[in-house]
Amino acid sequence: MSDLLSVIARDWQLLVPLGVVGALSWSIWLIRKVLSSRYRPTVNDYRTTTSVVVPSFREDPNVLERCLDTWLAQDPTEVIVVLDVEDHEAFRRLTARDEPRLTVLSFAHEGKRSALGVGIREAKYDVLVLCDSDTNWRPGLLDAVQMPFVDPAVGAVGTRQNVHLPMSSIWRRVADWIIDLRYLDYVPATGRAGAVVCVSGRTAAYRRSAVLPVLENLEHEFFLGRRCVAGDDGRLTWLVLASGYKTVHQDTARAMSMFPGTFRAFCKQRVRWSRNSYRCYLTAAWKGWLWHVPLVSQITVLQILFTPVTMFAAVYYVLTAGITGPGWWGLGLAMTWLFVGRAIRSISHLRRRPADLLILPLVTLVIVMVALPIKTYAFVTMNKQGWLTRRADLFGGEGQDEASLTTSAPAAVPAAADATAPA
Repeated sequence: MSDLLSVIARDWQLLVPLGVVGALSWSIWLIRKVLSSRYRPTVNDYRTTTSVVVPSFREDPNVLERCLDTWLAQDPTEVIVVLDVEDHEAFRRLTARDEPRLTVLSFAHEGKRSALGVGIREAKYDVLVLCDSDTNWRPGLLDAVQMPFVDPAVGAVGTRQNVHLPMSSIWRRVADWIIDLRYLDYVPATGRAGAVVCVSGRTAAYRRSAVLPVLENLEHEFFLGRRCVAGDDGRLTWLVLASGYKTVHQDTARAMSMFPGTFRAFCKQRVRWSRNSYRCYLTAAWKGWLWHVPLVSQITVLQILFTPVTMFAAVYYVLTAGITGPGWWGLGLAMTWLFVGRAIRSISHLRRRPADLLILPLVTLVIVMVALPIKTYAFVTMNKQGWLTRRADLFGGEGQDEASLTTSAPAAVPAAADATAPA
């Protein structure tokens, strides 16, 4: 015992592995956590007319129909599904429905933004609910997402999101953990301030009158001379913010999305999201939009941009603890701090799913991987355009068709499909 106490006395600094970067990171987390805990969803009787707009490219028809049933069940004024011209089976199934509220358009997709543009121009009603073709709604979403629009200053409303059937894959389970932290610990803080920095396109509601004036800027965005393919939700969020509207969060509007069931597709999705974030937030800073939103939203964006730096500091601490001075004892203590710190930051998710504590080591390593090598790679390749997880030779995204909920094998479409469609 005396030997252990002497080691601790000599290397006490290992017990407080914060430093300047760590202290800043933990302070930001704590502030956002407190602000998020004070968030309350909007509750009122406000209802208006709604147009649900769904771009769909090579979606598994089984997934699309399952999700469509959840949208129609909530009685929107209209649902507009914009299919690719090669989506013959989905077109046949949807047009066979005797549903007057449903409009099915066949369009040669040039990326998701082009299909969104077609659907939005077709829409007739006050609130646009933009939804991914693989996202289903929990009961009450459509009513809840309309409530914040009672405030004429609100231009966009984000929803609370989770992974559909997360226990069907370890990678979906990891993704559900990570996305839970987003919607429990920092989106409510920025929503409370009226400036959610990215209203996720899996399901997002917009005031139609706020979108139409900026629609062309959504469809035709260029970054360093290249046309942007992905990142439509971040782009539209900042176009609405720049127009003077608020972007808020509605926790009671719950959506469940298909996520990749394989490690390869999981990584591709994170690369795409990270590239989108860098382009979106650097553009917002360059154009000055970022400096006109509340401080908590500015800090959130800056932390996202500098995530590789803060994660490098944490990894550097772990490695130096093992290489210098205390050796293996120091490395073990540093690793313990890494896992304990992640558990503390994940308390909101673990309260919801206590059994996930068993996968804490995996989640910690995945978060390190996403925050350092993946985000670093995404930064240096941020202007490489592509969807990555959707291809013309697959139904659904990679690892995201209906069959992947029980197996991880994606279903191929017929060879006649257009192989030149966007990746």
